[in-house]
Amino acid sequence: MTEIFESTGQALLYGVVGLVVMAAGFLALDLVTPGKLFHVVWADRNRGAAVLLGSQSLAVGLVVMEAIRASESEQGLGHGLVSTLLYGLAGVLVMTVVGIVIGVLTPGRMGATVFDDEDGRPHPAAWVQAGMYLGTAAMVGAALS
Repeated sequence: MTEIFESTGQALLYGVVGLVVMAAGFLALDLVTPGKLFHVVWADRNRGAAVLLGSQSLAVGLVVMEAIRASESEQGLGHGLVSTLLYGLAGVLVMTVVGIVIGVLTPGRMGATVFDDEDGRPHPAAWVQAGMYLGTAAMVGAALS
């Protein structure tokens, strides 16, 4: 029974670390896109922004998952939590840089085009950017294993 409580406590701690990394991902995306992301998604109901934020959140979750897996073989819970935090933040950084590079290489400021909803549908660029986030998460996750 003690093992169950210990594992539950560890899961909660990793969950807190994951939440911190997800919040950092949200803030990073907010910095590189026009407008306040919270307002654009929840108040303006912008589907392109929602596609972008949803894919980035999934991508960050995948990086954190792989970081937790990679930390299992390491020394102690504290070390695992710190390494998960650092790997997760590194993933957010790489995804943000990829997003910026895509924004530079494509017409218009990143987000300005992606946030163009037409006829209630997200701009195709939103799906491209979403794929870039997921692809980046796969690369970062593979680097952790």
